[in-house]
Amino acid sequence: MTELIRRAAALRALHRPGDPLTLPNAWDPGSARAVVAAGFPAVATSSAAVAEALGHTDGEATPVGELFAAVARIAAAVPVPVTADLERGYGLRPAELVERLLAAGAVGCNIEDSDPRTHELSDVAEQAELLAGIRAAAAAAGVDLVLNARVDVHLRAYGPAEGRLIEAVRRARRYLAAGADCVYPILLAGPEEIRALVAEVGAPVNVLARHGAPAPAELAALGVARISYGSGLYAAARARMVGMLAAIRAGDEVFPSGEEAP
Repeated sequence: MTELIRRAAALRALHRPGDPLTLPNAWDPGSARAVVAAGFPAVATSSAAVAEALGHTDGEATPVGELFAAVARIAAAVPVPVTADLERGYGLRPAELVERLLAAGAVGCNIEDSDPRTHELSDVAEQAELLAGIRAAAAAAGVDLVLNARVDVHLRAYGPAEGRLIEAVRRARRYLAAGADCVYPILLAGPEEIRALVAEVGAPVNVLARHGAPAPAELAALGVARISYGSGLYAAARARMVGMLAAIRAGDEVFPSGEEAP
């Protein structure tokens, strides 16, 4: 437990507005080790990447035991803090969620505020209650879990476009008051909107790195505290493999000159 407390504190300290924690999300021990070898100080999982690597689909289709076993393998493979993408909690009560997360060796989690099956946004009061329950369960366990609250207003195209930033701010504030440490307005990409949300919430903000979003240096200048890559690396690795397989099937050379197959 002492090591979990240390890792949780280390993960929390890495959330610095203007000097963001960058998280190229992993999906198995090998990818997690690669993240650490590249010099990153923490590892985050991607629910979509983990699910597909295990033969399932995203949207809480992965059996919960398999999910936490995958998180445990990743956490055991690296000497840095691990935060796990738990979608909306897989229907677990907060106490069980925290117990299983800590048993897996992770010290942070990402919780989204829409139903992964119906894609409907959750009631803000119910979501705040879930987050408060997770915070209370972590406190009871003696580990200051780092809780990242995803805000799905833009992902789900909720309401008129002109009102989405206001709704994202409203939800973010409510989740922070319930005990979240960081808010994650996924798919929020406009620089001025990001700047406005950062100013309005006054707490660490997580942004998804993707095509069309500001570059990491610009996100830092906007005051972002955490940058996630979601399933992007996994998708890129899969695309590279598909291309190599097509080349192999065609009888082409797939390794650069001088490079040997492992």
